[in-house]
Amino acid sequence: MIESNNCDSCPWRAKYDNNPKSFLGRLWRWHIKFCPGWKNYMKTLDDEKRAMVIDKYHIRN
Repeated sequence: MIESNNCDSCPWRAKYDNNPKSFLGRLWRWHIKFCPGWKNYMKTLDDEKRAMVIDKYHIRN
């Protein structure tokens, strides 16, 4: 069962996108390292979209 999440429209993610050095932007970036919702979100993406997200946010596998 796929649970819906709001990672695409997350306000903290938007803060990071607008200003990665802002407090909430940095908090969001730290948060995705262990967030189960983010991990599930990443699993729902197709390979191309996942690769784009990994590249955009410099995520290490």
